[in-house]
Parts: sequence; structure tokens; C-alpha cells
Amino acid sequence: MKEVRVVIRGTGSYIPERVIKNDFFADQQFYDAQGNIINKTGAEVVKKFEEITEIKERRYADENVKASDMGAFAAEKAIKKANINPEDIVAIIVAHNFGDIDEKVRQTEMVPSLAGRIKNKLGIKNPSCIAYDMQFGCPGWLEATIQAIRLLQNNPGKYALTIGTETLSRVSDPYDRDRMLYGDGAGATLLQAIETDQNIGFLAWNSRSDTAEELNYLSMAPSFSEEAGSQLFLKMNGRKVYEYALKTVPGELKKLMDKANVSIDELSMLLLHQANPKMNNAILKRFLNIYNLSEPPKENFMPLTVQFLGNTSVASIPTMLDLILENKLPPYKINSGDVLLFASVGAGMNINGAVYKWQ
Repeated sequence: MKEVRVVIRGTGSYIPERVIKNDFFADQQFYDAQGNIINKTGAEVVKKFEEITEIKERRYADENVKASDMGAFAAEKAIKKANINPEDIVAIIVAHNFGDIDEKVRQTEMVPSLAGRIKNKLGIKNPSCIAYDMQFGCPGWLEATIQAIRLLQNNPGKYALTIGTETLSRVSDPYDRDRMLYGDGAGATLLQAIETDQNIGFLAWNSRSDTAEELNYLSMAPSFSEEAGSQLFLKMNGRKVYEYALKTVPGELKKLMDKANVSIDELSMLLLHQANPKMNNAILKRFLNIYNLSEPPKENFMPLTVQFLGNTSVASIPTMLDLILENKLPPYKINSGDVLLFASVGAGMNINGAVYKWQ
């Protein structure tokens, strides 16, 4: 019996050309959260940072490139790979957290929406193609995709674009060690609803928001140094985020696997938001522990890009997916019949996930 399933028809990414290696920060004076100068050289801070996080470099967008520009570049690639008429797209949902930010002015622009700007850049005229933004912390691209799945289930044959794009380099405090975590980039997926009797596409998904004491684990606040002026910057309570993720994410993934009726042995790959390798590996270990496993069920199970791209927030998962499909992240490869688990955790605090069987 045929039913409507939502599948991925095309992917695209935009990775800025400007490579920022760790030695870029070696001459920086860093401060702690109390506004005190850290009594170590920038080079010492950078060395310790790399030992803890394994992050060696990240990418920054060029001065004249904004988040909506990167999102449009990634979307163009996804549309081209799918080889479709863009006028058949019924929704463009763009995940971000800070809008378009000019590198010099450093002021957030969200009107018109980034989705509206990207629709304009793509030249799509169809007024029935709705364009709106999604703010859901780092899980934003996946939440946009979940929204698109629900929309497409009533529109077989039609398409939706979900995009994650962010310039975190422009909201990170130059005096905060955490600035070295973040990078810029964009990723996009083109989805289609099809009628099929095959068990393919998105099998299950879920989302969760915790907004009690977890609300301000990530927030906007003044710089650690008065030298930065009155601008607000992204601030993270790293310990709290780490503890929350390890406590909550593995159990949510198990619930999702059960909902999809997929066993751990059937799972081919875990595509987890690229926060930092330490946290990702710890989440994986606790997830496997639920199944009494000490090792993943398959080789090349959890790809990582954060070491060379940094944490790009909403862009991290779709960018990683595109790199794998383009054979640019060896030895990782996706084959027909593979079952993927997408998962993310971030500001809110929010968690979401989706199980996908590759067509």
C-alpha cells in the first residue's frame, strides 16, 4: 500500500574560503567571566584549547558575505543536484539565530526574513512558496526539516528547502576563549514528498524544549572585557550545556529509535550536531550504553567535521551530510538502504532528532 514519504532529493553547502587556524588567536588577550585577565599568554590558551576540543581551524565568511548569501549559495547547489524547477518549491524554511550581520556594523538584520531574502536571491516567483525563518538554537535546521516534513505530507510531488546558515564569528566575544569554538557556514537540503510503498525517507522524528533553569545556558551578554563596548555577544555555560546534553540526549535518541521501530544493529550512521568532539563522543558512549554496547554497531559510525570547520550551529548537520554525499569526508559514505540518525542539542535548551532510511 502506497503512502506519502518525504525524501531528500538534493543537498548543498557553502564553506567559506577564509581559513582561521588556531594560531590566529595566539596574540589575543583573553578574560574570564568575572572580567579578569587570564594570566596566560594567548599562545598558551590556544594550545590548551586545542588539547581539550581537538579543534584546529574554522572558516569565517568574507567581509561582504552575510548569512542569507551563504544560505542562497547552498540552496542553489541543492536545487541543481535535484534538477528540479524551483517554482515547484512550496516552502523555504531557513534556520538561523542571529540573522544577517554586517561584519563592520555588527547589527542583526531579520526584516525582511532571511527566508524571504533567499527566495528573492533564488529568483523564485511563485507566491504559494512560503518563506519563513526558524529560530531553535543549534537544532534549527533539523527543526526546520521536521516542519517541512509535516507540510509536505499534504503535498505529494512538491518540494521544500530547509537551510541552516550562520555567521557565529560576528557574535562571538573577541576576549572570550569560547570564540575559538565557532565558525561560519551554510547547509541546505531539498526535500520531496512522494507516494511509495517502500519504507524509505524520514521514518520518525521528535523534538524537546527545556526552558526552566536550562533557559540561559546559552544567552547574549556583554563582553568579558569593557574594551569591547556595549555590544552583546553569544555566551555559553559550557559545563551546564555538557551536563544537560549527556543527561538528556541519549535517552531521547533511544525513544526516537523505538518510535521508528529501528534496532541499534540497523543503524548505519549517527549525524550529530558538531558542538565539540569531547561532547559528541561522550553522547555516543552513553547512547551505546543504553544498548549495552561498548562499540558502535558499524565502522565509520559518527563523522566529525568540527575539528576543521568549528561549531557552525544550524549549518553543521546539513553541511556534514553534503560533504559525505560529495565524497569529501572519507571514509564516510552513504549507500541505498542505510539508516541514518540525525540529532542536535542547543540553545533553548532544545533537542531534536530524526531517523532516515536512504532511498
